[in-house]
Amino acid sequence: FYDEEYPFYLRNIDNPPPFLYVMGAEINDEALHIAMVGSRTCSEYGKKAAFELAKSLSVNGVCVVSGLARGIDGASHAGALEGSGGTIAVLGTGVDKIYPGENRALASDILAHPKGTIISEFPLSAKPLKWHFPLRNRIISGLSDGLVVVEAGRKSGALISAEIALEQGKEVFAVPG
Repeated sequence: FYDEEYPFYLRNIDNPPPFLYVMGAEINDEALHIAMVGSRTCSEYGKKAAFELAKSLSVNGVCVVSGLARGIDGASHAGALEGSGGTIAVLGTGVDKIYPGENRALASDILAHPKGTIISEFPLSAKPLKWHFPLRNRIISGLSDGLVVVEAGRKSGALISAEIALEQGKEVFAVPG
């Protein structure tokens, strides 16, 4: 928390993580950051909407922040890799434990991008425990200027992220369904 490279965005949230594990590019505090969240079991429309919106944001220099989950998160990261804005993947595991395993190639692509970053507050080798993900969501929102919900169930992590974003004073947007 006291390191000069600690992200400015996270210094101002309730309960900021005392430590961050970071792989890839340094987080650019000067850039506009937009979080994108949604369902793991999304529709093809949702996946396409997330990809295209993230691509458009990144092409215009916006950094896309998401959680590297399957579905909307993965599509958002993949779209962001198409532009120069880059992407930040916030994990609910250690940075050395990519979850779900199907996103390992996507994680490699993120790290290969000049503005691709993977971060976690959990120590190396931390497993994907259920209670890690709500904690991760506060970081996704905390790193962002605003949050977009693409698709979400009534009791989903995406809506928890939206509530957190509102509590943090962030703008919350939704893709029309």
